[in-house]
Amino acid sequence: MTDRPATPTVTDADARRVAFGAFVGTALEWYDFFLYGTAASLVFNRLFFATDDPVVATLAAFASFAVGFAARPVGAVIFGHLGDRIGRRRCLIVTVTMIGIVTGLIGLLPTYLSIGLAAPLLLTLFRLLQGVAVGGEWGGAVTLAVEHAPPERRGRYAAMPQVGAPVGTLLSSGAFLAVATLPPESFDSWGWRLPFLAAFPLLGIALWLRRRVEESPLFATMLETDERASSPVREVVTRAWPQLAVGAGSAFLGVGGFYLITTFAISYGTATLGLPRSLMLGATLVAAVVEIGVVVLGGRLAERHGAWRVTVAGGIASAVAAFPAFWLLDSRSPVLVVLGVTVATALLSVPYAVSGALLTELFPAHLRYSGVALSSNLAGVVSGFVPLAATALLAAGGGSSAMPALLLVGISLVTAGAGALAPRLFAERDRVVAADR
Repeated sequence: MTDRPATPTVTDADARRVAFGAFVGTALEWYDFFLYGTAASLVFNRLFFATDDPVVATLAAFASFAVGFAARPVGAVIFGHLGDRIGRRRCLIVTVTMIGIVTGLIGLLPTYLSIGLAAPLLLTLFRLLQGVAVGGEWGGAVTLAVEHAPPERRGRYAAMPQVGAPVGTLLSSGAFLAVATLPPESFDSWGWRLPFLAAFPLLGIALWLRRRVEESPLFATMLETDERASSPVREVVTRAWPQLAVGAGSAFLGVGGFYLITTFAISYGTATLGLPRSLMLGATLVAAVVEIGVVVLGGRLAERHGAWRVTVAGGIASAVAAFPAFWLLDSRSPVLVVLGVTVATALLSVPYAVSGALLTELFPAHLRYSGVALSSNLAGVVSGFVPLAATALLAAGGGSSAMPALLLVGISLVTAGAGALAPRLFAERDRVVAADR
C-alpha cells in the first residue's frame, strides 16, 4: 500500500494493542446499533409504532431503523473531515461516547401508550444520533488499526475492528435472548430496556481502553510535515469518486446482506413462519460465533491472496447460497433454520472480513479516514433500507421468500463486481498521491 508520507516503523506489539482497542470500541458501537435492529423486530413495532395492522407497524419500525443508516453519511462527513485534520484517536473517543449515551437513553424512553406520538419521534431522533456516531466510528477504527500495522500484516489487523460486528451481534442477541425468557408482560414493561441500559457501564469500559490507544504514527508524521488535506471530504468526492463508488459496492454485502439475513430474517421467522423468537435469536447467536472465525480467517486470506479476490469469492458464494438459505428457513426445522442463518452469515462475512483492508488500500493516507468512512456509510445508507425493502417484497410476493432471496442475490453480485473493479483503482490512488506531491 502506498502512503503519502513515509510510513513510520511499527511493531506487532503496538499493532495488536491498537487493534484490540479499536475492536473493543467497535464492538460496543455495533452492540448498541444492532440492539435497535433486534428491538425493531420484537418490541418497537408493538410498543412505539402502535397500529392494528402488524405489517404496517413492522414497516414503520424498520423505517425508523433505516433512519440510522441515512444519518451515517453525516457522521462520515463530520468525523472523516476531523479525523483527517485533527486526528483519528480524538474522533473515536467522541463517537464511542456519543453512541453509548444515546443507546442508554433509549432504554429510558416511555412508550406510545405513555406519551403518545412523542415516543416514536424521540426514538427516531435517538436512532438518528446513533447513525451519526456510527458513521464516524468504523472508518476511524479501521484506519487507526491499519496505520499502526506492519504493511505485510495489515490484512489481519484491519480485520480486528470487523470482529467487533459479530461480537456486537453476539452481545445484543444474547441480551435479548436472556430477557426474552421473561413473561410477556414483564418483557414489554421493563425487560426489553435492560440491554439498552447496559450501554452505560459498557461505555465506561470502552472509554478506558480507547483512551489508552495512541494516535496513528502515520497521522503524527502528516501533522508534523503539514501533509494533511485542507478539505479531505471534498477531495474524496471530487477526485476519488471512482474509489468511493467501488468501496461502497464492495462493502454492500457485508452490511446490507447481514441485515437481510438477521434483522429481516428474525421478523420473517417470527411473524410469517410462526417460529419462536428464541429460536431466531439463537440462530443469530450461532451465526455470530461462526462469523468471528470467518472474519479472522478472512484477514489472513487478504494478506495471501489480496482483499479484492476474497471479496469477489465471497460475493459469488453468497449469491449461490441465497435461495438455499431461505429454503432452510422455510423448512421451520430448528436445526435447519439455524443452519440457514449461519451459512448465509458466514458467506457474506467473507467480503466483510476484508472490507477494511480493501477500503484503506483504495485511498491515500491524507484522505483515508474520509474515504473509508464515506464508502462504508454510503453502503450503509442503502443497507438500512434492506429490511424495509425485503418486507415490502415479501408482502408483494404473497409471503414467499423468493423475492427476499433474489434481493440477497442482487446485493451479493454488486459486491462481487465492485471487488473485481478494485485493482484498477489502486494505480489511480497512486496518481492522486503523485499529483499532490
